[in-house]
Amino acid sequence: MDLLPAIDLRHGRVVRLSQGEAARETIYGDDPVAVAERFAADGARWLHVVDLDRAFGEGDNSELVRRVIAAVGDRVSVQVGGGLRSIERIEQAIELGAARVVIGTAAVREPALLAQALAQAGAERLAVGIDARDGVIAIRGWREAGGERADDVARRVVGQGIRTLVYTDVARDGMLEGPDIEGALALQALGAGVIASGGVASLDDLRGVRDAGLAGAIVGRAIYEGRFTVAEAIKSVKSEK
Repeated sequence: MDLLPAIDLRHGRVVRLSQGEAARETIYGDDPVAVAERFAADGARWLHVVDLDRAFGEGDNSELVRRVIAAVGDRVSVQVGGGLRSIERIEQAIELGAARVVIGTAAVREPALLAQALAQAGAERLAVGIDARDGVIAIRGWREAGGERADDVARRVVGQGIRTLVYTDVARDGMLEGPDIEGALALQALGAGVIASGGVASLDDLRGVRDAGLAGAIVGRAIYEGRFTVAEAIKSVKSEK
């Protein structure tokens, strides 16, 4: 499985939100490039970089994303998400050097746009973010309910050709309560690899993701608060069952 340390960008800083709420923000650093460098030095092979300002419609950290990729992209594959709601934005993220881009709201609201992105970028460069509260899709920076069930959206985008899903149980995100492995497995059964996001608090949580056969895990707060290091997490998920 892949381990993806998260770098969430807001107002140029590294932050984490609790349950996706902008008012419940914890700042973990003023230099995202330095954070990316540290994760790369610790052995990370993937990073998950999210532009929260763009997701919330409050700004654009594209230049900062570019700097992160320029600093570590020769050693680390960078997955980029946040506000990629047009083909132009998706293309821009790929041009910045993203190894894979995560489409959220646009995949829910505009299936034709996802089809176009697949045709232009290919399935290996794309993932769809399945963000849900109580099984219902959350969109536009998790501020709105999309009205559709997460499994219905996942089934549709997998049918369109998506091979990677990033699944977040919004209620668990930033809460250190453990990932929703059961929900992630239900989506993976639809035919795409699922990266679990939200709630990872311990190395045992990561082993649970590995042992369940999921494609990967995104980790944020647990690393920033010193519950374990990136190096320890990598060793944990690579060890034998």
